[in-house]
Order: sequence, then structure tokens, then C-alpha cells
Amino acid sequence: MTAAPTFADVQNAARVIAPALVRTPTRHSRTLSEIAGCDVWLKFENRQFTASFKERGALNRILSLTEDEKQRGVAAMSAGNHAQGVAYHAGRLGIPATIVMPVTTPFNKIKHTRDFGATVIQHGKDLVEADAEARRIAQEQGAEVEDPA
Repeated sequence: MTAAPTFADVQNAARVIAPALVRTPTRHSRTLSEIAGCDVWLKFENRQFTASFKERGALNRILSLTEDEKQRGVAAMSAGNHAQGVAYHAGRLGIPATIVMPVTTPFNKIKHTRDFGATVIQHGKDLVEADAEARRIAQEQGAEVEDPA
């Protein structure tokens, strides 16, 4: 098990990924604030290229790979947003990516992930089975595992 990230880790990640991402706006939600009884602010991560915040973590992990690890590629399991984040940034950086998606994954998620350059394998009825297959493939290929944190 890895240690929880420190504030310095978060600051470093923000600095490292900033050049490749959109700085998205936030907006106060009066309605949600009233419901929750506190101030609620929404961050519009749908303005990222993949329309999800998931690409932040995927990119940070990909950028932490050694040159040897980049050559061997990455493998991940996801039914959508994480898959697209990994596929997009791996493809953009010339890193091979294999994404395992459950057979129940919506077609549009599969298509977008493939369109970003990843090899997509549909396997398993759920995320648990897809994860096991992604880890098996990573071990077989010597690839790094991209966990959807």
C-alpha cells in the first residue's frame, strides 16, 4: 500500500500537469449550498479535452513513468472516464496503452477510448473482472498499471 499523498505531492502534481490541461472555472451553486447547508462550489472539469477530471490523475501518473516504463506502456481498467484520460495522454505522449473495459461498457466510451489511440479489450462482466484482466495483461507485457484513483 502506498502512503497518502502529502500537500507537497499535490502541489507538485498541479505544477507538472498544468501545461497539458485546461484551467477550469468554478462557480458557486446557490441551490446545492442551500440543500447541503454549506457553501458548495462546482468545478467545470467537463471543459477538459476528455470532459472529465479523471485525466488529471491519469496524466500525473503517466508523467511519473521512467523512460523504460514509457516504452513498455500502460494498462488500465475502466468503463469510461479514466480509460479516456489514460488513452488520450498516453497517445499524446507516444506511450502504448491497453485499456480493459467490461463487456457492459457503453459503445461511445469504447469508441472514444479507441479514437484516442488505446488498444481496447472488452473483458469481464464487471470492473472486478476487467481489473484482473488488465493486471494480467500488464504483467504479461511488462506494462505499468494505471489505477483509476
